[in-house]
Amino acid sequence: MEVVMSVQEDRLGPAYKIVTPRLVIRCWSPQDAPLLKTAIDESREHLLPWMPWVTEESEPLSAKVKLMRLFRAKFDLDEDYAYGIFNKEETVVLGGTGLHLRAGEDIREIGYWVHRDHVRKGYATEAVAALTRVAFEIDKARRAEIIIADGNIPSLGVPKKLGFFQEGIRREFLQMRDGEYVNAHIWTMLPKEYRNLPIHENPVEAYDVMGNEIPLPQPTFGA
Repeated sequence: MEVVMSVQEDRLGPAYKIVTPRLVIRCWSPQDAPLLKTAIDESREHLLPWMPWVTEESEPLSAKVKLMRLFRAKFDLDEDYAYGIFNKEETVVLGGTGLHLRAGEDIREIGYWVHRDHVRKGYATEAVAALTRVAFEIDKARRAEIIIADGNIPSLGVPKKLGFFQEGIRREFLQMRDGEYVNAHIWTMLPKEYRNLPIHENPVEAYDVMGNEIPLPQPTFGA
């Protein structure tokens, strides 16, 4: 007897594309490899102190293509959700972010970085606000968290601005590129807190793998 598998119609996510007033945040594609390579090459010194995955020397384009394929594969398998942050025309990589499942399937860890030339424009805050909405309203997470290395002052300002709770410090928790471990600042948010913060009204549009909009309660923007 033939068994027909069907997609659960009541499943909202994952969100493959997220649109905010100034940004397009979407699942990486192999075609994005040249844009990502340019962004990393131009931001190398800016990112090296905090991002252990950034190499000291420029990697070949083929390495970035392989990375994009890995990101997409994990995304499709619901193993990890890595996103690129693009301008509205999707011609420039402004940074990267993600909803990571390292702490469990019902927890979303939000990570982020921004291109050297686009810091202090509020892009990280706008992206994290959008991913927080996706985490709670689409992924139905029971907890969102942001983990930041001690000393990364610019990144520490983002969760504080958005209303995350500073839960504590994990001592010598993050391993840096030199092999040393540094303290990590842990910021968290719960659904009941999210609903009482302005962040839950931030304008966001979300789309599934087929390009269909995932309905979210929100004000309109871009008029």
